[in-house]
Amino acid sequence: MRIDINCPSLPGAYILVVDLAEPLGFGIAGGRAVRLEPGRYAYCGSARGPGGLAGRLSRHLRTRKPMHWHVDHLTGAGRIAAIGICVDGRECDLLDAIARLPGTWIPVPGLGSSDCTRCAAHLAAVDPGFGPSAIGLTDALAA
Repeated sequence: MRIDINCPSLPGAYILVVDLAEPLGFGIAGGRAVRLEPGRYAYCGSARGPGGLAGRLSRHLRTRKPMHWHVDHLTGAGRIAAIGICVDGRECDLLDAIARLPGTWIPVPGLGSSDCTRCAAHLAAVDPGFGPSAIGLTDALAA
């Protein structure tokens, strides 16, 4: 299945809003087991390499891909409900904005932020109605 997104090939940051219908367990570095309960999650990432936002997000939207990043487990098991993009943005700033919203919490410290010294994680559990517009972004899936 092909999903079209309205997204530039420029560097920036993005939010993947993922709905998880069933519990999800997987292992991460150091042999640590992770378990995510059903619910809505917001993953904040960056795209600074070749292809920029369009390249990175098209990878996240693929159903068959190697499990390279923590978020690959979530996108493989869940449904991407929305995508917010911020050209030239930083994922830590997006997470800061999401963390200020009521009902937001960090389900697994360190998840999605192994290369970040600023954030507790780059994955947040959010209210079921959360979407990119909650922090002023447009949904690239709906645009």
